[in-house]
Amino acid sequence: MSEIENLPYKDKRFPYHNAYIDYWRKSVDNIEEFWDQKARELIWYKTWDKVLDSSNPPFYRWFVGGQTNINLNALDRWQNTVTFNKVAYYWEGEDGTARVITYRDLYKEVNKFSKALIDLGVKENDVVTVYLPMIPELPISMLSITRIGAMHSVVFSGFSPEALATRIVDAKSKVLITADSYPRNGKPIELKKNVEQAIMLAKNQGVNVEKVIVVKRLGSEIPFTEGRDYWYHELVNKYPDNTYVKPVARKSDDILFILYTSGTTGKPKGIMHSVGGYMTYVYHAFKWNWDIRPEDVHWTFADVGWITGHTYIVYGPLMHGATEVMYEGAPVYPAPDRPWSIVEKYKVTILYTSPTSLRLLRQYGDDWVKKHDLSSLRILGTVGEPINPDVWDWYFNVIGKGKCPIVDTWWMTETSASMIAPSPHLGLVPLKPGSATYPLPGILPDVLDDNGNPTPPGVKGYLVIKKPWPGMPLGIWGDPERYVKTYFSKYQGLFYAGDYAVKDEEGYFWLLGRADEVLKVAGHRIGTIEMEDALLKHPAVAEAAVIGVPDPIKGEVPIAAVVLKTGVDPKDDLKNELIDVIRKTIGPIATPQAIIFVKKLPKTRSGKIMRRVLKAILTNGPVGDVSTLEDPTSVDELKRAWDEFKLSMK
Repeated sequence: MSEIENLPYKDKRFPYHNAYIDYWRKSVDNIEEFWDQKARELIWYKTWDKVLDSSNPPFYRWFVGGQTNINLNALDRWQNTVTFNKVAYYWEGEDGTARVITYRDLYKEVNKFSKALIDLGVKENDVVTVYLPMIPELPISMLSITRIGAMHSVVFSGFSPEALATRIVDAKSKVLITADSYPRNGKPIELKKNVEQAIMLAKNQGVNVEKVIVVKRLGSEIPFTEGRDYWYHELVNKYPDNTYVKPVARKSDDILFILYTSGTTGKPKGIMHSVGGYMTYVYHAFKWNWDIRPEDVHWTFADVGWITGHTYIVYGPLMHGATEVMYEGAPVYPAPDRPWSIVEKYKVTILYTSPTSLRLLRQYGDDWVKKHDLSSLRILGTVGEPINPDVWDWYFNVIGKGKCPIVDTWWMTETSASMIAPSPHLGLVPLKPGSATYPLPGILPDVLDDNGNPTPPGVKGYLVIKKPWPGMPLGIWGDPERYVKTYFSKYQGLFYAGDYAVKDEEGYFWLLGRADEVLKVAGHRIGTIEMEDALLKHPAVAEAAVIGVPDPIKGEVPIAAVVLKTGVDPKDDLKNELIDVIRKTIGPIATPQAIIFVKKLPKTRSGKIMRRVLKAILTNGPVGDVSTLEDPTSVDELKRAWDEFKLSMK
């Protein structure tokens, strides 16, 4: 029996569904033939000798012998076409400043900055750290670095000096690109001062940053070291507009970039993505996700500092000649309708954001949405975490007016782009609120139990990917053993994603959150996402986060921090109602020991709830680094709420 027999089956009710199943089955039955065809849609200096080298698993290598440069497909291919005069980026600053950048503008700027980097001594295979806010110079820097055959390591601009230094040291990076400062919630974030601290910390650990390139964003006073620091605008203005730097021919299995992602323990992991594999997979996934058309205006409402931005703000859109929106600032500044005003202003057709952002925006009510004309939207998307069915309904009905399909995507830093997601092409599969539906062509996932057997329909298990794909990592920078241990040791030969999932009777995948976000209450395993979903079903709840605290009898007990919708009174009766919702939805075993009401949860600037901070506060542990928090006052508020609860129990 084929190993894919237990996956999606045909349904006579949906002919396009059947067309998808046939296409998908053929793609996973012969992955080398499938990916060979996809790679040939792109520009290469030299085609490959071998599609897949699997001689040293799990260190798979794709398109071996091939040579290319991602700039060929993101920029150079659009010369002498109508796309060259098309808008590549609509950029909007938090303070209302705006820029319109065409593909021609981008091409000129990238060539000039590429020449500047070469003249500063950056060589092929050097690692250049990029620590920039959401400004156009961020994708310009990434493209310039890859154009000359170097590797970029983008560090989220919300990270602390310590976090930046850790990444500089691990990558042994000697060149850094940053900005003077940038606005966030109306206040300047002094980025260059963070850089000075990080450089000192890195130097103490044996890595000396020799060149710092500074983009002038706000024009604020900054520390500036002559001979080490350079103004970006002064560098690029030295070169004429016709400056040309030929994209360096890179081997397909060379490293394109490093991107650090946090683990549950230990130092951040430097995920290495390959030149040809990443390029091919991202090109394919972006097309599959969005059915992209020449007139589309695509907006990934995220930060380039994460893989979502690498793939869906920079490389994916540019390889398709698409128009992308970049927004610099906070989601609700200066008012909760900022995202909807941007959709209206630029006539966005495809909006891609996180469930966390949607929950945040939903709590302000529908009136902020109704102020704006969102009729340009044709596709909605979600990324970053499982979407709660009620949030899905709000997104579909209030934002999309019931006419926009929702592309709910599952993927992670390690996969390059989405792996499980519906496609808007011809309505291939019917959608189910909360389900990411089916895998992309060429991707073979499954849900396994602890013994490595496929789980029956409706039974929770661990998500795995059973066959290699071009967007998989080359490994972890400087730590191949950690790569094997983290992703390939749980199930021999299979990529372990670290997520819980369920498949239903029709083969749809339902993602349930990280497998490490699980409580063990009196011997029963309860996913925090299940409890949060239950709480969000109550009409008074805008956001919820559940963590477990040690209990001498039950092992762990859940505690919930809840943000209520605007105007809702946090009465004791409401706590009882929420407890009752959890008891009815999950069972008495999941009854929270406490529900505390707060106005905001500790979240990163990318919108993810920092459960580590929650757990530290509720267990009296060290809170640790909170420099990535969107609003540090959320920590103080949570502490006060927790102290008040403890006093009330005395």
